[in-house]
Amino acid sequence: MTYETITVEVADKIATITLNRPERMNACSLAMAGEINDALSADLGDARCLIITGAGRGFCSGADLSARGSSSISGGEGSYIALTRHYNPLMINLARLNMPIITAVNGAAAGVGCSIGLCGDFVIAGKSGYFLQAFVNIGLVPDGGASWMLPRMIGKARATEMMMLGEKISAEKAEDWGMIYKCVEDADLLTEARALATRLANGPTVSYAVMRKNILTAMENSYAEQLLAEAEGQRIAGSSEDAAEGGLAFLQKRKPEFKGK
Repeated sequence: MTYETITVEVADKIATITLNRPERMNACSLAMAGEINDALSADLGDARCLIITGAGRGFCSGADLSARGSSSISGGEGSYIALTRHYNPLMINLARLNMPIITAVNGAAAGVGCSIGLCGDFVIAGKSGYFLQAFVNIGLVPDGGASWMLPRMIGKARATEMMMLGEKISAEKAEDWGMIYKCVEDADLLTEARALATRLANGPTVSYAVMRKNILTAMENSYAEQLLAEAEGQRIAGSSEDAAEGGLAFLQKRKPEFKGK
C-alpha cells in the first residue's frame, strides 16, 4: 500500500517501516500513528522480522505539536484523546506483533519517538542518535509507555533522571546503561540492522512470538504465573513445524532450516 507519512517495504522476509516526514524530523502526527497501525495490521507477505527506522537526519522528534483543528493534540483533553485513540493503540500493537522488531535509531528519538525507538526487541542506534524525554521541558509528562518502560529497562534512578531532567541520552550512554542493544557508526546503522534482521527472519518465528509475549508478561506476573505462561508457550512453540525441524536437525547434527511455521 501507499502511505503519506511512512514507507513500507518487504524483501527477503524482512519488512521495513520508514517514518517518512524528514522535513519535520519525522514528528509522529496522528496520521502517521494511524498509518503505522494500518501497516502492522496489513498483509506483510512473507515478512518474519520488522525494522523501523527514520528518513533523513532523525528517527522521530516526538508527537506533532503543530496539528490544528479537531485533530489537535494540544491541550490536556486533546492530548488524552490523541493518546488513548492513536498513540497507545500503536504501542500496544507493536508490543503484540508476532515477529521480532529491530529499531534502527538515526538521530533524535524524542518524546513518543523515544518510546517507538525503544520498542524494539533489538535497538540499534547510530553514534549521532540520542534518546530524549522532552516532556518536562514543556510542562508535560512522559507518555507512549515511557514511564512503564524506562524504569524496567534502566532502573528508577536513571529513568527519573531522563524524565525529570529532560536531557539527551547519547547512543553510547544508552548502550552503557543497557537501554539499547548496540551503538554503531552512523554509516553502518542499516547494514547492522539488516544483518540482524536476516538472522531473525530465518529463525523460529513462532518461538520468537511466544518469547516476545512472555518477556512482556514477565514484567507483571508472579513467579508461579510466569512458570505457567512458559509451559503454555512451550505447548504452542513445541507444536510448531519449526520445533519438529529443530529436533530433527539436532539428531542429524545439522543446522535447522526454519520456515516460520
